[in-house]
Amino acid sequence: MAWEQIIAETHDRVGVIRLNRPERLNAWTDTMSGEIVEQITAWNEDDGIGAILVTGEGRAFCAGADIGVFAQRAETNKKGAGEPLRRGGASFTHFIRESKPTVAAINGYAVGVGLTMILPFDVRIASTEARLSIRFIKMGLMPELGSTRLLAQLIGLGPATDMCLTGRMVPGEEAHRLGLVTEVVQPDALFDTALAKANEIANNSTPAVMMIKELLNRNPMDADLEAVMEREGIRDQIARRLPDHSEAVTAFMEKREARFNRAGE
Repeated sequence: MAWEQIIAETHDRVGVIRLNRPERLNAWTDTMSGEIVEQITAWNEDDGIGAILVTGEGRAFCAGADIGVFAQRAETNKKGAGEPLRRGGASFTHFIRESKPTVAAINGYAVGVGLTMILPFDVRIASTEARLSIRFIKMGLMPELGSTRLLAQLIGLGPATDMCLTGRMVPGEEAHRLGLVTEVVQPDALFDTALAKANEIANNSTPAVMMIKELLNRNPMDADLEAVMEREGIRDQIARRLPDHSEAVTAFMEKREARFNRAGE
């Protein structure tokens, strides 16, 4: 499929999306958002894909929303004809949390929506040249996409408050110390490192991976431990009946690596 603002490719069981507006530091637009959602939707329905990797072309991951959109909106709002206030959560965050596993390879600036878009990702890996900022306060705006909760869950309320109220840039090494990213590597190793991680996830049992994602999305915020264990138990009983579990047992007995996701072959 030919896209205008992303590049899509596959590497074995990993789908790769490259944000492709390098001349604008991959600034976020509605077109880019729509293309990402369409491509991930297609891969979610493709049994040959087990994980999705997102990175940026050029020297930025995503430097935030396209400022031209802000300028147009600010002018419209001044004239009293701005967008109506609306309720409801951001569908992109829910979409990513329900998607096949996602890995972000943060190759440079990840600012504003360039950061909040990847907070619901499953794994974030940064280059030493990465600079991350939840920069909304510098534009007089609010953090979005559920980031006031997701960022605090990842790094704790104190560091999240500092980042949100200052809008400061956080280097890759500090992001790693905070727990905002799981790994930081040299720029020339970033893509291969992130692809290896995505492949490791993709080659596990996809049905089991998706159930674990569901548990991790629901259980950490549930104070009812019995409910947490009940969800785990039900999904474990389902997993025991799947072909991938049988294959894992056979592989262990035969002293070889399990070959998952082959039920239809």
